[in-house]
Amino acid sequence: MPLDYTHQPITVAGKTAVVVGGTSGIGRAIALGFAAEGADVVPTSRTPEKVERTAAEIRERGVETVEATCDVTDRASLERLRDDVIDSLGHVDVLVNSSSSIARSSVSAVTEDEWEGVLDVQLDGPVRATQVFAKRMDEGAVVNISSASSVSALPDLAAYTTAKGGIDAFTRAAAAELGPEIRVNAIRPGFVRTEQTKGTYSEGDHRYEVIKSRTTNGRLAEPAEITGAAVYLASDAASYTTGEILTVDDGFLSATFEE
Repeated sequence: MPLDYTHQPITVAGKTAVVVGGTSGIGRAIALGFAAEGADVVPTSRTPEKVERTAAEIRERGVETVEATCDVTDRASLERLRDDVIDSLGHVDVLVNSSSSIARSSVSAVTEDEWEGVLDVQLDGPVRATQVFAKRMDEGAVVNISSASSVSALPDLAAYTTAKGGIDAFTRAAAAELGPEIRVNAIRPGFVRTEQTKGTYSEGDHRYEVIKSRTTNGRLAEPAEITGAAVYLASDAASYTTGEILTVDDGFLSATFEE
């Protein structure tokens, strides 16, 4: 039998995707990118105004959506979201976990409330969402949003860094248990210009200068520059890819010496 050198197209056209945390930052960029590719997309968060705005932008791209808020810390809220999407659109092919919360506190200063709050959104939330949606996904893909901080500690982000390390481990565990029907992967972005990072990195700031010196483009990423990785991992072209943490950081973690 001859070898097959063809591959499935790298597209999410025709799929139905739910993007938790899909109304801001990286999640919003992925939601709009999926819609532009021809996927029906449900962007969700806790803020009704953001859901309404993002859903309108998705409709402008000629695809279907559902306007639904969701609290990733509440399992019942996730279950209602899942059932609403399936009732309206028939099925879910792709789940993107992009919910985010941050506490700018060091290991010695972070409070229990800060710690628990960040982990509830950043780690426990994706675990809940994956459990809830996997129950009604015959096959498909889960894409988690990790961070370069999962393998490279950042100052004053103890809870965030710990949560993202947990996302990497959960991604591998879920991939082993949910496959082959459901593939589970993660994207490990580097430093991205979002509402959450606004004011954190600016010209002259030491951390920003380090980022510039360790990236080939010498700048932060735009949210849309993470979308291509999500399209690949959610597409049928990634049929043999699971348990993978795909780094998109412009070479930051690969750099050894600063010029």
